[in-house]
Amino acid sequence: MEEVGKVMHLAKSGRLIIKVDKWLKPGTILLDSKGRKLAKVTELIGPVKSPYATALPLTKRIGRIIGTRVMIASEAKGCEQIG
Repeated sequence: MEEVGKVMHLAKSGRLIIKVDKWLKPGTILLDSKGRKLAKVTELIGPVKSPYATALPLTKRIGRIIGTRVMIASEAKGCEQIG
């Protein structure tokens, strides 16, 4: 697994806002350190050199994942390093 960002907060829309270190394709599944599915990326927002992702939560324990690092499976396609 590869670490790609950190969950910042839950927006009023119900989506998670995630500070990402890599460009992620919409539809990418984000995992926790144990490999459990946390969220599905919907879009990238913000500045090109320092983007954020919005993601639909895939768990009901949203309060517990705020502030945690998120990962993608090593075989995930469509990720590019920023910078």
